[in-house]
Amino acid sequence: MLPSPLALEEARKARDPRFDGRFFVGVRTTGIYCRPVCPVPREENVVFFAAAAQAIEAGYRPCLRCRPEASPGTPAWMGTSTTVSRALKLINDGALDDGGTIAGLSDRLGVTTRHLSRLFARHLGVSPKTVAQTRRLQFAKKLIDETMLPMTEIAMSAGYGSVRRFNDHFRQVYARAPRQLRKEDGSGTGETLVLQLAYREPFSFNTLLDFYRVRATPGVEQVTSSTYSRNFLLDNVAGRLTVSAGKGVLTCRVEGGSSRELMRLHGALKRMFDLDAVPAEVNRVLCGDRKLAALVRQAPGLRLPGAFDPFEIAVRAIVGQQVSVKGASTVMGRIAEQYGKSTDYGPVFPDADRLARLDPASLPMPRKRAEAIRSLAAEVASGRIAFDQTDKSNFEASLLALPGIGPWTAQYIAMRALGDPDAFLQGDLVIRKVVKQLFGLDRERDLLALAERWRPWRGYAGMHLWRYAAEKP
Repeated sequence: MLPSPLALEEARKARDPRFDGRFFVGVRTTGIYCRPVCPVPREENVVFFAAAAQAIEAGYRPCLRCRPEASPGTPAWMGTSTTVSRALKLINDGALDDGGTIAGLSDRLGVTTRHLSRLFARHLGVSPKTVAQTRRLQFAKKLIDETMLPMTEIAMSAGYGSVRRFNDHFRQVYARAPRQLRKEDGSGTGETLVLQLAYREPFSFNTLLDFYRVRATPGVEQVTSSTYSRNFLLDNVAGRLTVSAGKGVLTCRVEGGSSRELMRLHGALKRMFDLDAVPAEVNRVLCGDRKLAALVRQAPGLRLPGAFDPFEIAVRAIVGQQVSVKGASTVMGRIAEQYGKSTDYGPVFPDADRLARLDPASLPMPRKRAEAIRSLAAEVASGRIAFDQTDKSNFEASLLALPGIGPWTAQYIAMRALGDPDAFLQGDLVIRKVVKQLFGLDRERDLLALAERWRPWRGYAGMHLWRYAAEKP
């Protein structure tokens, strides 16, 4: 999982931000672990860890200066085991929070608890429980540093079952109580909070804003030249968030909402803006193709557009079949207006339970397409289709089994709702036209053969092709 010790040492000496969050540095003389961007002592006094959980498991305390919990997230794909990578994604989505168990996680992955623990020990050096505990600890520490929320609310928001467990965990790791770590400069309590979400440079934030702007759902989302805003409903409490970009971080201002859902909101934003991406790794592969490399150099920090609400994106994919992007946005606004819930911040997009009961004749679209939305909603509401799946093939197969959903729609949903970096829309007309222009290929099988060079980042390659088509004269 880790590069060679020599490469790690060079990255540590240079305090290279490209490696931030990809490994951590333990200092033997102090018992503290740091981010690679933090100045630490001489080479003979350090030890390297692939993840924060490994450092904590080894008895190291997080550095209070560089704040390891504030570093960009470790990509799940760093695990060399497919099962481990899938498990990490589910853990990051909260599979072990709110009473979730290792046995339940193992069942979802189709392996035994013993085998899952063995895989984690082999590939990560820690147990699934330790990974989940570290995730909770890091998010709680982030809220302590960045907000003035009461400790009880922080404990509940971070997934601790009780304040006592929260306090015990902090004393065990930091050797002090949570209150002793608080600085009196948080963003406040109650109605407005400000969260910082780290990312790795480069980051083409404006390219993402351009993508979201033309696809924004009227009334629900608003995108300006520098910000993204949307209404949301979590834990049946309405709120509004606004995201802007700074140096190395996205700043998210949250109005309203439930503090107990902050971790869920934080995770949704990380997926939506693809914040765990490692551009250097993606670009290294894509630039192996000379013609594609020219596009990558124009937007080296391009990200995959994810989904704040995966179900909303799935509906958007169906609505967008054979209509213009603007036309699809208009229909999405109608759906939100007719079936969504009105809040003090504006309408929120309806959930699957609500759309499972929609009247196909009420929407300005072909009846079969409206019925496809209702069928999808019914499957999601029943749990037969879930957006926390990690097996893309099974997920796409379940979508294709529904009337009115074809390969393009299933692939688009997989790319955005699952955040699959290798999802590729080989049937997309825009991509086909750009590939014919740049590569001289016209047949789908030739396109798929070409795209093999871009694995496992075909999703990013597709985004570069889309961007080229949108920006060329």
